[in-house]
Amino acid sequence: MASNGTGSSGKPKYLQIADDLSEQIRAGVLAPGSAVPSETELMSRYGVASGTVRKAIAELRTTQLIETHHGRGSFVRSRPPVQRKSSDRFRRAHRKAGKAAYLAEAEQSGGKPSVAVLFIGPTEAPAEIADRLGVGPGAKVLARRRRYFRDGVPTEEATSYLPWEVVKDVPEMFQENPGGGGIYARLEEHGHMLAEFNETVRARLASKAETAALALSPGAPVIHLVRSAVSDEGKVVEVCDTVMAADQFVLDYRFPAQD
Repeated sequence: MASNGTGSSGKPKYLQIADDLSEQIRAGVLAPGSAVPSETELMSRYGVASGTVRKAIAELRTTQLIETHHGRGSFVRSRPPVQRKSSDRFRRAHRKAGKAAYLAEAEQSGGKPSVAVLFIGPTEAPAEIADRLGVGPGAKVLARRRRYFRDGVPTEEATSYLPWEVVKDVPEMFQENPGGGGIYARLEEHGHMLAEFNETVRARLASKAETAALALSPGAPVIHLVRSAVSDEGKVVEVCDTVMAADQFVLDYRFPAQD
């Protein structure tokens, strides 16, 4: 077992512990995918209280050296986060190739993607969603709620809201698997050619329900992304409300510099 690796320093004790564990990870003493010693073990090894250990573990999560799964513990990261390239992920070429955005991204990152459909059916549009869709609050819309996984680990949960008049005669929209290319391919097949996507992104702490759904540590951050899909006629034909485990993704944007 490695020594406690900390000594006299001007740094707070939790940062000394984080530095020591970081060095063990980089040196391969703690190998990719291996479990980080338990809180009890670290308290004993470094002679500190539980709060100090938790702060050290939080520091390692911030630097993305480890990941914590609710009920399982913390592990050395064995894969990089998925890189979401906004300029690439919704290209029509992906849809024509039969790939929805998440599947294309996860495959490029080297992970094995999967999805669980949680709900499909009519619902009343929440106020923010209704505003984006240009319908009245409580208007009837189709909701499609999914949870996405990479290598069996939940990474995000998303709900798509679509105007009822747009989808009511598209049977694939009511099926768990809407077919190759996902719902955007079906929209375009039915005459709603997509012209642009508008995204609003913010970071916040996970709610209790989100912590459970994404197997996060209490107090873990999430990325909350709301996207509108706009047709070439200027109509918003889908709003997707997505909550993502913040340490599992890098958001990559490209936009022109000219007017």
